[in-house]
Amino acid sequence: MKSTLLLIPSLIIFITLSSYSPANNLRDTNALQPLIPSDAEIGSGLKQALQQGISKSADQLSAVDGFFGNAAIKIVFPPQAKNAEKALRGLGLNKLCDNVILSLNRAAEDAAKQAKPIFIDAIRHMSLQDVTNILLGPPDAATQYFKRTTSPQLVLAFKPVIQKSLDKVGATKYYGDAAKEYNKIPFVSKINPDISDYATQKAIDGLFYEIALEELNIRKNIGARSTPLLQKVFAFADSQKNH
Repeated sequence: MKSTLLLIPSLIIFITLSSYSPANNLRDTNALQPLIPSDAEIGSGLKQALQQGISKSADQLSAVDGFFGNAAIKIVFPPQAKNAEKALRGLGLNKLCDNVILSLNRAAEDAAKQAKPIFIDAIRHMSLQDVTNILLGPPDAATQYFKRTTSPQLVLAFKPVIQKSLDKVGATKYYGDAAKEYNKIPFVSKINPDISDYATQKAIDGLFYEIALEELNIRKNIGARSTPLLQKVFAFADSQKNH
């Protein structure tokens, strides 16, 4: 009986060792690693993520109060016209100043509706190298790519839309009236009544700001990776950055 008991631990050890092999261990280790996506999956996944972020940003900004209700990107008087605003408010023209600010933001919200196809076209023209650099790059790599490659085109595309929007919502008139009233004040530095260049750039800046937030959200928030492809591609990116 005693000899039988002594054999039991040895038998357990033998069974345990016989079930282990380097191949089994390698399979277990590989199972813990994220699946490596193909080049096509990386390209498709990143572009899907960027389109998702751009669509969300453009939709948010083109809604009523998309700019006006967002303190981070709300458009106010140009820096060179701050003294004009202060002086006009001092003269009791608060309503005129408020109309200028509201109309500038309404114009930007109106123009934001035109942003989506411009950015999506830029996404379509990304090379595989562009995609890889963005995926494995810093948290704002995609935003910086858009700034670098689309800013001139965005200005050209946005300005007529902004100008039309400014005219439609009355911003051109309100700001022109404000500039005219201020320029009547003796001894002040005259301000340019044309506000379209400033409004165009601020609208574009607001878009890039929101796109950067969405890019960071998809990179950092696993719950924002809404499809299996996004989960696979960004899990791979996470693994590469952790090495």
